[in-house]
Amino acid sequence: MGNEPILEDLPPSWDDLPEVVIDAVNTFSQLGDRIYPDIGYVGKDYTNLNVFIDLYGVADNEFFINVLTWLDSRAIKKSQESLKRERDKLNRKH
Repeated sequence: MGNEPILEDLPPSWDDLPEVVIDAVNTFSQLGDRIYPDIGYVGKDYTNLNVFIDLYGVADNEFFINVLTWLDSRAIKKSQESLKRERDKLNRKH
């Protein structure tokens, strides 16, 4: 477009994130989902969490868990919104 990008306006890349955040995102994607037919997604299954903490050598457990729970809460909210849209769509048909 003829303009030089302003570095401060660019979104962060993976290289800009702390390693613990990348480890948390990778762990989140590998944990199993807990899903119930009438309820939907209710969160991740944290049974194997210690395995991932050891695997990645996580030093800041508190921040790591905070990132995981933030990701999980976003996924739960997205699932709830999706189910509500589907329910509303079915109710409009009837």
